[in-house]
Amino acid sequence: MTPAGPTPAPLTLEAMLRALPKVELHAHLFGTVRHETFEQLNQRAGAPLAASEIESFYTRSEKPAGVLRVLRALDAQLVRCADDLYQLTLEYLQDAAAHNVHHAEFFWNPTGTVHASCIAYPMAQAAIVRAIRDAQQDFGITGRLIAAIDREASPEAAVEMVEWVNANRCDEVIGIGIDYRENDRPPELFMQAYAEAKRAGLKTTAHAGEFGMPWTYVRSALDMLKVDRIDHGYTVVDRPEFARECAERGVLFTVVPTNSYYLRTLPPERWALDHPIRRMPGLGLRIHPNTDDPRLHEVTPTQAWLMMVRDFGFGLDDLRGFMHNGLDGAWIDDTQRRAWRAQWSDAFDTLRARLPTASLPGTQGGTPP
Repeated sequence: MTPAGPTPAPLTLEAMLRALPKVELHAHLFGTVRHETFEQLNQRAGAPLAASEIESFYTRSEKPAGVLRVLRALDAQLVRCADDLYQLTLEYLQDAAAHNVHHAEFFWNPTGTVHASCIAYPMAQAAIVRAIRDAQQDFGITGRLIAAIDREASPEAAVEMVEWVNANRCDEVIGIGIDYRENDRPPELFMQAYAEAKRAGLKTTAHAGEFGMPWTYVRSALDMLKVDRIDHGYTVVDRPEFARECAERGVLFTVVPTNSYYLRTLPPERWALDHPIRRMPGLGLRIHPNTDDPRLHEVTPTQAWLMMVRDFGFGLDDLRGFMHNGLDGAWIDDTQRRAWRAQWSDAFDTLRARLPTASLPGTQGGTPP
């Protein structure tokens, strides 16, 4: 009889979640900038931002200040050449791979790069794509770029951006999205841009229901823009009958546990209890946790998954479902999807077996209280 090998050492939940194979479907390139890289860019530009301002970008409190201004500063003052975009992309993918992210789909706003940073679109895209290819070779992570419409710019600028993407097609630029502030910028303003993207065969997603804007923004994104998935989408819970329709349609919601809006607007003692993320699976919605702006939110892919348990009360069965949701919603080919689903399911079960049951609340899964 062959003697059994040594029993694998028990894992903490955090160690399990770090080892878990993952996809990342919702991260913004400028929100991934390493602290030291940001300081270097600032110094090269003559230090237009004070050290205290930079520190505030990387400090997260219970009710954090908005982070959108740093993204604007990067375009307007700090990113000056295509090599800067190469560096930011390579560093993000390296950091994600360190948390066992195997595939990342991330946003970049070309309008700001072209008009504020004054880097021509073909040069900018080529630099990012080069970093994606180098990261796959060096770190074993596949990357796909989502060109994001600047919601605060004009609908005409959105159409212009889609035209740039269509004129410079490559496999690594997989689709378009839309981000920045939703207030007074409903999805239907950008119907032409999305229609052109769909005609060109690009995948589509949209931020909707992020900043407390009504659930109708989610409906408009799905029915008028005809997006393939929704980023955030939290206010869908305000209309349960529509949420059930989304569930029946199999819509994926890429949620963000560190989303700033609810940290600012809910009392600290109620934040995790009243956050819409808690209610979404109970309505049948398919969700998947992501980092959004990992450096600015002070969160890693591992921590985003950990928050789903620690803050929102989900169990291991839920996490396994979230992993499958991410694979189902990722813009990868079906052969890769099937292979990863089988491999990652086995990996999840192996890791789960090393986790002491008593250490995890809600191990049976299901909707949290």
